[in-house]
Amino acid sequence: MNARLIALARARHGVFTSATATSVGVEDSALVRMRRSGEVVRVRRDAYVLGEVWAPASPEARLALRTRAVLAARTGDVATHQCALALHGLPLHGVPMTVVDAMADVSRVRLRSGLRTHPRQPTLPVLDADGVDVVTVGAAAAQVLVRHGLLAALVPLDAALHRGACELEVVGAYLDHLCTTPGLRRLGEVLLQRADARCESVGETRTRSALLDLGLEVASQVDVRDRSRSFVGRVDLLVEGRIVVEFDGLLKYGGAEGREALAAEKWREDRLRALGYVVIRVTWADLERPEWLATQIRRAPTQLSAVVAGVPAS
Repeated sequence: MNARLIALARARHGVFTSATATSVGVEDSALVRMRRSGEVVRVRRDAYVLGEVWAPASPEARLALRTRAVLAARTGDVATHQCALALHGLPLHGVPMTVVDAMADVSRVRLRSGLRTHPRQPTLPVLDADGVDVVTVGAAAAQVLVRHGLLAALVPLDAALHRGACELEVVGAYLDHLCTTPGLRRLGEVLLQRADARCESVGETRTRSALLDLGLEVASQVDVRDRSRSFVGRVDLLVEGRIVVEFDGLLKYGGAEGREALAAEKWREDRLRALGYVVIRVTWADLERPEWLATQIRRAPTQLSAVVAGVPAS
């Protein structure tokens, strides 16, 4: 592969355009060979990413790379929606990862070959994300709410609030501007009510949202102490004051350190149960079956059965 092209692409987060390749003497036929060998990935016409950068990237990172590559050939366009959130380094859920959304000089929304262009909105501020123009986190979260719904907006918003990347009041202002129907305005109110800067992961956000859907009182990252006020542990979620719900991604228990972590978790859970708490562990698979979570809550020895009585058991 052409050394100059590699150097140029690496200096631009691993992306380049056909024009860049031509400028260093790489012909179209050579690009075809590099695509076949996996040295480069074409994400859209004239837009490429180095294979060494693309292969290990997460879905969010790939969307950011795709957006950078596409917009590199479109001077003046501004990344929006989930593309802006990916470029801000935030987690995503429930949004397309193969479509680039951007504001451009168009009169209506157009989708063509993996690029969705939107009319420019001069009232939305634009930032530079290391070489790419993007809307702010708050504006992008509001855009995602309008297009993809509550949970799709809540996941990146929780992460942004936790990192101090945006303020809820600012998000509210964008929601006022973009939510133009009564239904969307109500959805925006729910988003602001549910957003929680204490939440520390996508799994926690999704679990908390599922619990809130059941009408339960949920608190995030709660310190639990025993009767002598000694610290027992911080739990992911505390439901109705007595049920501990822990999200378990099942990725932290490998090797010797993992076994030690698992033993520590068991010791902590034993102490919590001894204090009268019910402990429920939730995995990624469990999040795809909310009726299971409802059943676990209903079976807990608390006064919660009336709250979820209308939810069918699994």
